[in-house]
Amino acid sequence: MKATIKWVDEVMFVAESESGHAVVLDGAPDAGGRNMGMRPMEMVLAGMGGCTAFDVVTILKKARQRVTACHAELSAERAEDIPKVFTRIHVHFVVTGHELSEAQVKRAVDLSAEKYCSASLMLGKTAEITHDFEIRPAS
Repeated sequence: MKATIKWVDEVMFVAESESGHAVVLDGAPDAGGRNMGMRPMEMVLAGMGGCTAFDVVTILKKARQRVTACHAELSAERAEDIPKVFTRIHVHFVVTGHELSEAQVKRAVDLSAEKYCSASLMLGKTAEITHDFEIRPAS
């Protein structure tokens, strides 16, 4: 896997992935930025959320659960001193579908956290990561 980060100006950069996708990274105004993109650590947190949500949906589909929507709400705390690594991350999944099994949703969340989500497992080296979920019926 490769990525290229190109400096635009001030503290704004464009990150481009090997697959050809790009995203703007920028700093807060008090750090010289113009607030035109995600902060790098926000991107790390979002990447973890995408990784684990991908797992949960994939596992539920393989279990023949009728998932119609899934989103993950992440909240994180960082160390006060440099390096300001994540120290705590909580992921709240909201899974929507038809007749979803609570046991299957729990299994999918647990498997992602303990086995499949490489981003979660990597960040778990410095952060305490917790998960919970809620199930909503599809309308």
